[in-house]
Amino acid sequence: MTPLDLGGPISTETRINDRIRVPEVRLIGPGGEQVGIVRVEDALRVAQEADLDLVEVAPDARPPVCKIMDYGKFKYETAQKARESRKNQQQTVIKEQKLRPKIDDHDYATKRGHVMRFLEAGSKVKVTIMFRGREQSRPELGFRLLQRLASDVADLGFVETSAKQDGRNMTMVLAPHKGAKTRVKAQTAAQQTAQRGAAPGSSAPAGGDAAAGSAPAPEAEAASPQ
Repeated sequence: MTPLDLGGPISTETRINDRIRVPEVRLIGPGGEQVGIVRVEDALRVAQEADLDLVEVAPDARPPVCKIMDYGKFKYETAQKARESRKNQQQTVIKEQKLRPKIDDHDYATKRGHVMRFLEAGSKVKVTIMFRGREQSRPELGFRLLQRLASDVADLGFVETSAKQDGRNMTMVLAPHKGAKTRVKAQTAAQQTAQRGAAPGSSAPAGGDAAAGSAPAPEAEAASPQ
């Protein structure tokens, strides 16, 4: 267990053991039980007898609240929670793809390919339809184009933010499905395997011919008893 006089730097946010310089504390036992208000000397003695630490968990309370615990374990669990919190708060990368409302099929296919690669990589995609001149009077063109794109990439992502007008532009945000990248890799590997199996010169056709040649054999065996 952690000794009462811990060596090394101690966080200024957490006072422990003899660094708690108040006459009384509200004590919480190692099992979470409420002990009540006791002299700090008594609280330190109880912690030492349990081979644990006295940790100030609510310094702003009157009197401060202290708990008897293993401070080393407390620091480790606090650090773990902080790391998990930072991981959950990491912002997802947002890519952007711009299209014109009257885009031709070739350009559309190219742009769609970019969107698919972004989603496969786990990135969100902000799709922007840029209107010019009289095109601004035809917002339905933008809506239809965004709906078409969302449908074409539905296996990889979903509409996180529906299409909305933003000045002369119209935007929509697509987000990747969980596990989309792994699923696409698996599908690609399966397709490659199937193509190799169907390639000329493979053993499959030869096996088929051999099977066909041996088909009459059961009839001959059936006739032999007569």
